[in-house]
Amino acid sequence: MKALELNSDFKTALDLIEKESKNLFITGRAGTGKSTLLQLFRNTTRKKAVVLAPTGVAALNVRGQTIHSFFGFPPRLISPREISKRKERRLYRNMEVLVIDEISMVRADVLDNIDYFLRLNRDSPLPFGGVQVVFFGDLFQLPPVVATDFEQEVFSTTYDSAFFFSAQVFKSGFELEMMELRKVYRQDNRHFLRLLDGIRLNHADQDDLDELNERFDPHFESVDFYITLSARNATADRINQRELSKIDLPERKYLATVTGEFNPTLYPAEAVLNLKLGAQVMLLKNDPDRRYVNGTIGKIVALENETLKILIEDGFGDLKEIEVAPVTWEIIRYKNDLAQTEDIQTEVIGTFTQFPLRLAWAVTIHKAQGKTFDRVIIDLGAGAFEHGQTYVALSRCRTLEGIVLRQRIRPQDVLTDMRILDFYQLMRGR
Repeated sequence: MKALELNSDFKTALDLIEKESKNLFITGRAGTGKSTLLQLFRNTTRKKAVVLAPTGVAALNVRGQTIHSFFGFPPRLISPREISKRKERRLYRNMEVLVIDEISMVRADVLDNIDYFLRLNRDSPLPFGGVQVVFFGDLFQLPPVVATDFEQEVFSTTYDSAFFFSAQVFKSGFELEMMELRKVYRQDNRHFLRLLDGIRLNHADQDDLDELNERFDPHFESVDFYITLSARNATADRINQRELSKIDLPERKYLATVTGEFNPTLYPAEAVLNLKLGAQVMLLKNDPDRRYVNGTIGKIVALENETLKILIEDGFGDLKEIEVAPVTWEIIRYKNDLAQTEDIQTEVIGTFTQFPLRLAWAVTIHKAQGKTFDRVIIDLGAGAFEHGQTYVALSRCRTLEGIVLRQRIRPQDVLTDMRILDFYQLMRGR
């Protein structure tokens, strides 16, 4: 997909945000360009916008800040009594638009805390203190995490669900419109898209499952450029280490350079990258020169001091060699440029420099979210255990023919929370 392609949906969304100041939930099937639209907005807006995400990795991907660090929330369940008015709150007063990416992973209590914080620090009784909010995400993909027994108990008594749309702010006059992006860039086969929709919306019948299960081949021998999508971290790690050890060549280590504040749990690549000639890898960033994208699969053909040479497939099935150098990821923090203007500025508080790749004979379904592959082996192990997991795995691949299933997909592997279906139905009816 071209980085700045403007389809009619994108134009409509940008007008609703920029000109009409609508509170929007921008959603759509996997591969509809939600991330591209967010970047378009950021590059073109004249508004004072802040872009946040629920996790550090998601924040790095959108060059934003995490929700918790921006608002100063501790990483646990908190009550409004723990949220106080800041001495220095010009930043919160000046912001005009709050963008939250990956809203499917934002819990209802976190959204209520954001609402309360902004009302308090902007001295406004309006929802979110009068700030326009724009949410990006697909609720049919991976859900928010309710980790502890205590959190589960609180949610069962206070909220209808952990999803953002169950937040109390929706009962206080807050109006949110939904916009669904329609054009799918990842897949173009209508029949495959219909099968994916059946899995996404839990409408798949036995005929649909039978058709998907024609891709079942438990004895398939993985070859170059196939990547295994695993439900569990341990499985992906085991496959990568096993395949690396099969290459009877010396291993070479590449060390990352880290500066400032950069939590090791947020490292976007390995701090110590162990590679061998012939290793299969996945690129982890979009190339400014468009030679590769985040998710491109390749094979190491030269290990040099400052660069790596990688063999990849182009869009026509031909092989080409590219040279890859280290890149830098930045942790940013929003601040007011008090000396100059009332504009919202960012400052870099930490950097991580490394080759933008990882071993990629296998990756978890969770880490594959947002990426596109030509050939995948889907390994659900004992079966799907999370809502949206099967849909995310299947929708990573451009074509049905590019999928191999290690296990048959069973009806119980198609997990969709009915509350999500009800919410989308409600929003479409407005």
